[in-house]
Amino acid sequence: MATAGKDRRIDYIEFNVGDIGRAKAFYGGAFGWTFTDYGPEYCEFHDGRLTGGFTTLAPVKAAGGPLVILFADDLEDALARVTRSGGTIVKPIYTFPGGRRFQFTDPDGYELGVWSDR
Repeated sequence: MATAGKDRRIDYIEFNVGDIGRAKAFYGGAFGWTFTDYGPEYCEFHDGRLTGGFTTLAPVKAAGGPLVILFADDLEDALARVTRSGGTIVKPIYTFPGGRRFQFTDPDGYELGVWSDR
């Protein structure tokens, strides 16, 4: 039976990573995510709203797929945290109808975006 409020919504995102400790250091440093370890090959993350996982059970496939976009109240601060934590900016801050955003790659090569309505 479906849980109210979750039906047909994205519920979990999983990243295949080369090193779980490195992924935790990056996402914890850049975005303040928290983690629960489930053995040496799997770790769950929580961003305050959504949960997901890091796993070493499959090869990293960073190219292609959907673009995951995070929200930030302070876009410049988010960009600085991403850079300080080891991310690479691939599209600097730019404007679009409705806000501004930038895109980066994480240490495993996944490309993500961060946007703000400010």
